[in-house]
Amino acid sequence: MRRRGTGMTRARPTPAPPPVAAPAPPPDDQRAVWELVRRAQDGDAEGFGELYDRYVDVVFRYLFHKAGDRATAEDLTSETFVRALRRIDSLSYQGRDVGAWLVTIARNLLLDHVKSSRYRLEVPTADMRDADRATAGPEEAVLQRLADAELMAAVARLSAEQRECLQLRFVQGLSVAETAAAMGKREGAVKALQHRAVRRLASLVPEGLR
Repeated sequence: MRRRGTGMTRARPTPAPPPVAAPAPPPDDQRAVWELVRRAQDGDAEGFGELYDRYVDVVFRYLFHKAGDRATAEDLTSETFVRALRRIDSLSYQGRDVGAWLVTIARNLLLDHVKSSRYRLEVPTADMRDADRATAGPEEAVLQRLADAELMAAVARLSAEQRECLQLRFVQGLSVAETAAAMGKREGAVKALQHRAVRRLASLVPEGLR
């Protein structure tokens, strides 16, 4: 004799939500930086001073590259670190790059400066090669000028976004994270943009300069 069902179904237990993964610890080369951040957050002026020494050149190069004026870049660099000091307590490690955080502050200050003064930004390309490079003699100088002219002609054929990416990465020396902050992009997008720009440039540069 078959037993009739009761018409009731047993409720399945609700699975517990997965635990929230803690952020991975910073890599070795960033641990010292985050120790300086911790010291600065504890009110250690020397800790913040060491952060300043470590990143002031990165911030200044970015601002000078964008503004094209030393006095403006110096003023905004100082203001960047003043603002960073005021906000240091809000900085926590969530996979963030301290240099990128500072460049973001600098970028926002520069945008405010542009809006207030209607300052025109230009992305220079003439310094894509080191102008201070020593040469052995006049013949080498002429050849170098020709090489630079051909390289500049190739660079000029890149998109404005590709030129800026190469400028920030290889002339200004910014990291991928810092370049992403400067351009308002994700790091993955910057890596892809850099890859496309380098491949495009390689196809445009005369074979003798490769």
